[in-house]
Amino acid sequence: MDISALKEPITAVNADLSGSSFACLSLRSTTFNDVAMQDTRFENINLSGGVFEKMNLARARFSNVMLPGAAFDDVNLAGASFDNVNLACAAIHDANLSGVAISECNLAGMRIDGILVTDLLAAYRKAV
Repeated sequence: MDISALKEPITAVNADLSGSSFACLSLRSTTFNDVAMQDTRFENINLSGGVFEKMNLARARFSNVMLPGAAFDDVNLAGASFDNVNLACAAIHDANLSGVAISECNLAGMRIDGILVTDLLAAYRKAV
């Protein structure tokens, strides 16, 4: 189904949007709840204010995306990779960081349990 130049809300219920392609459009303040969207492509989309609930985005790829002020709650990012990502001033609470590897990153001002990471690394290097 092709939809072009539509300027009204769409309600889709019990729909499978797998393999769909969305390009050059605004989906501001759109809610996606328990929607099947495997292999769906979003390109040049405004999803600001959008809500994603009960979504399976396994193997999703985000490239050249702005997420300032985004909130992640009860999200599984196991096995995810982050490259050239700006996490400045991000806050992480009640997270499982076991096995996380961090390399070639700017750690200035980063704290773990209130302790500067640069101080932790300096103390470690001094003790070794």
